Amino acid sequence: MTLQRNFKRMLIEVHGDLHLLHVGEMDIWDGADLALLREGLFKLIEKENCRSIAIDMRFVKYIPSGFFGMLFDWTEKRGVQFALTPPQPNVQKMLWFQKFFQLNEAGMYDLHTEPVNAMMPASSEQQDSLMMVTT
Repeated sequence: MTLQRNFKRMLIEVHGDLHLLHVGEMDIWDGADLALLREGLFKLIEKENCRSIAIDMRFVKYIPSGFFGMLFDWTEKRGVQFALTPPQPNVQKMLWFQKFFQLNEAGMYDLHTEPVNAMMPASSEQQDSLMMVTT
């Protein structure tokens, strides 16, 4: 069973230990969006002790570069495991994404603290299974 709750304009779905954050269908995140996400993540990580968080990136075409650094810091300092739903090609081309994210069996991209070798785009079966989680 999936639990849902809202934090400001974000929807948070709870799937067991995994918290999936939906920021909405915006294709460009600006500094205000990043601040909202930072606040939501702070609440989940520091107040609720969440250690497995996924962020819905399906619609995002551009994000501030600080987004990846923020996730990386929480991974290193608090042991949080982050995953991203498959983002748009513009985000996939960003250096941070290419260097530190790797596709997992569920069709999401896991953040690693060491550079990863190769990324492969999500297969259609992985995309279909992911759609069941995110819809």
